[in-house]
This record gives sequence, structure tokens and C-alpha cells, in this order.
Amino acid sequence: MNRLAIGAAAAVMILAASPCGAASFWGHAKAAPTPTPATSIEAAANDALVADIDTALKEGRRVDATALLNRALLGGGGDPRFMVLLGEASLSRDDYEGALAAFRQVPGDGASHWRARQGEGLALSILGRSDAAIAVLREVVSKDPSLWRAWNGLGSEYDRRHDWTRAEAAYAQALQASDGDAWVLNNRGFSRLLQGRLDEAATDLVKALEKRPDLAAARGNLRLAIALQGEYGRAAAKGGGDDPAALLNNAGFGAILRGDYDKAIALLDQAGQARGAYYPLASENRKLALSLQTHGPVGAGDGN
Repeated sequence: MNRLAIGAAAAVMILAASPCGAASFWGHAKAAPTPTPATSIEAAANDALVADIDTALKEGRRVDATALLNRALLGGGGDPRFMVLLGEASLSRDDYEGALAAFRQVPGDGASHWRARQGEGLALSILGRSDAAIAVLREVVSKDPSLWRAWNGLGSEYDRRHDWTRAEAAYAQALQASDGDAWVLNNRGFSRLLQGRLDEAATDLVKALEKRPDLAAARGNLRLAIALQGEYGRAAAKGGGDDPAALLNNAGFGAILRGDYDKAIALLDQAGQARGAYYPLASENRKLALSLQTHGPVGAGDGN
């Protein structure tokens, strides 16, 4: 199988950290402590409210989740699970500093602690604080290996460092703990795509789409994998609701990565025509293709 070397700057990592796209903050379930009779009614109410908020987050109903969280927090709810959910809701809104603040308020001696630390590590990763993120996520999986989103986050961090062996191991753990979650399959597929392991990447991405046909990230990555195999027509084939200009641009980008610059320029020209207006992304990619065609990749040469 042809292996393709793809530079780190050539593609953007897709990280599933949000509960709307990846999964609920739970990751696994643990039995709650048996409440005393005096608190059993309150505990049951909290359990029900936590479940409702969690469901709203999983389904992407952010307004509903926020309303329920406000009710819980304004009502003086001291259950630390509400603070974890507040952090997850902040992640879903791309408020990563707010998520960190919420997760860090969860007590370090309760059942919610490691779930909160998982969220903290994911927020740090998205904020680009890689060293801190890896330290937190490693601690999380050492204490609770069933928290699969921490494994998934570690895989993405290792990908950024081109530490493919550790990335592969982290994704394997995430898949085992999550029972083959679609986002983990997508991320491992993208990791393998970055390594030039195109057939294996495509297999993972197809499996991700079988589980989640609406997972746009996996569909886009699969098209890129197809383009990297030189099948530009398939990569740019329009499906229901697809943007033809974006598909042609992505196929052109795949051609750039293959070093097929003439074909890349042709595809990117088609992308601009399909848009019917100035298409900045295709235009920048066309400039890149022309530059690489003229000067070659950075660091290329005969060594003299």
C-alpha cells in the first residue's frame, strides 16, 4: 500500500471534545452513594435533573440544558454534578475558559472529580495548552480508564506531536471504553490519514459513518482520503446537501498533498467557478499549489 507523508501544517485536527458531538460527560456510569432517608427525595430530584440536562446536552439542545442548569444552580443545588454539567455546557458553547472555571470548582474528593478533570484536560487541549492537557488527561486515565473521552483527547494530542505509536494506543483504549464511538473512529481515521495509511483510514471513517451517518467531520475526512488516493472525481462527487465548491476545493487540497499540482490547480479553478464568486479558501490553496509547483515543498531539494 502506498504510504503518503503528510506534513503537520497540511491538515487541521478534528477534536471531539464537545458533548454535543462526542457524547455525554458521563463516559461511564458509577453507582451513586446510597442516600440517607432525610436526603432521598432531594437526591432523587437531583438524579432526574442531571439526567435531563445530560440528555439535552447530548441532543444539542443547549437552550434547554442552560435553562435546566440555571434552575438547578439558582435553586442552591450543591450537587457537584451540576458544576460538571455547567463545564460541559460551556464546552458546547466554545467557552473554554468558562469550562475550565466550572470544572475546577468540582471537589477533589467526590465521585465527580475525575469526570471534571477529564473536562479540564479537554478544554486545555482545545485552548492549545498541550503540555498541561496531556498531564491532566494522563492522570485521568490512570485513575479511571473508562473515561474514554480522555483517551480520545490524548490521541489527538499525540497526533499533533506525530507520536503515532502513542496515538494509536490511546485511540484503541478509547474505542474499547466507548464501545466503538463514531467520533473516536473519525479521529483515529484522521490520525491514520495523516500517516499516509489511507486504506486503514478509510476503513475507520466508513465505520464512523455507519454509526453516525450525519457525522460531517467523518464524511469530509473520507473524501480527503479518497482524494489522496488520486480518485478526485469520487472525492468531489456531490451528495445531498453538499456544497460543490467546497468539495472541489477539498479534492484540490488532496491533490496538493499528493504533489499533483496541475490537477490541484484545475480542481481549485473549478471550485471558484462553482462558487460563482470570490472563494478565498480555494484562492489561497491555488496560490499554494502554484508556489509548490514552482519552488517545491519547504526543505525539498537535492541536498546541495
